[in-house]
Amino acid sequence: MKTSIRERLQRQYERHEEIGRQLADPALDGGSNQFRELSMEFAKLDPLAASYRAYLQTEHEQTAAAELSRDQDPEMRALGEEEQQRLSALLEQQELELRRLLIPADPRDNLNVYLEIRAGTGGDEAAIFAGDLLRMYARYAERRGWAIETLNENPGEHGGFREVICKVSGAQVFAQLKFESGTHRVQRVPATEAQGRIHTSAVTVAILPELGEMEAVELNPADLRIDTFRASGAGGQHVNKTDSAVRITHIPTGVVVECQDERSQHKNRSRAMSLLKAKLQAAEQEKRASEQARSRKLQVGSGDRSERIRTYNFPQGRVTDHRINLTLYQLDALMNGELDPLIGPLSQEYQSELLAEL
Repeated sequence: MKTSIRERLQRQYERHEEIGRQLADPALDGGSNQFRELSMEFAKLDPLAASYRAYLQTEHEQTAAAELSRDQDPEMRALGEEEQQRLSALLEQQELELRRLLIPADPRDNLNVYLEIRAGTGGDEAAIFAGDLLRMYARYAERRGWAIETLNENPGEHGGFREVICKVSGAQVFAQLKFESGTHRVQRVPATEAQGRIHTSAVTVAILPELGEMEAVELNPADLRIDTFRASGAGGQHVNKTDSAVRITHIPTGVVVECQDERSQHKNRSRAMSLLKAKLQAAEQEKRASEQARSRKLQVGSGDRSERIRTYNFPQGRVTDHRINLTLYQLDALMNGELDPLIGPLSQEYQSELLAEL
């Protein structure tokens, strides 16, 4: 284990021990803010302290096995060598777990997200594939017990969407979806193609974490242009006869958001404002992440929407994630919302990058 890693572990282990002594002090008021804060910090450090304690015990056992491997008795020597091999493998596993525990948790992981899907190059076929991606994410959300609601949509002429924005709510939503931002490329024969030629189209996906009240972006009202208009719909008894839809333009950046799902102008305005703040915050974080990612080889999780992250090849039934060179011949299952075989390796690769930076 690197000296720098061991020193970090030792500091956190000693802090855990120190907090334990403070919490055991009868003079500490059990109902005080200090007690609550110390208890939370103790609980946060507890898994790392327990793992580090187990690692130190394994090191002690390995030292004993090394001494045994130098014994005069051949049988004892063989036993010591065998034990050394077992403990060396165990130490490697324990060190990897300790390094994982040192990775700071992403405070955004448990946030709800705005899922934004836009058709890019490819005309009608891109819009149709945008609809396919929305179904894929909706089915994945259903599998995980998340709620998904449409905030704004712009349907394509022959199906799908030119643009659709949804809110996805539930446990660990951002943690699971944060690697989906980027350009998704599709290769297939469109239904409108008479000669059976394969077309290539592209759709961009953005995952924007919904900000909590404490981190919400402050907006100057003078920087906003707010327009209301009549929401589009299928007509009939639910046709909107009032200007309840809301469009907000952030003048300094040119970012525009719309919301027309609710029949209440007040609700649409509130949702549009929340979405605007999420977009502005995501743009700033994307800029910082891109700067940090320049030194990285894989740039997993950079969130850059211009980056081509994945190709869906329908004739061959395969999906390739270009960031980690992962190819799966499970296209039908993936499009049906079984995304864990893709999301799992991406999360592992991202953790590996963070471990390397330690």
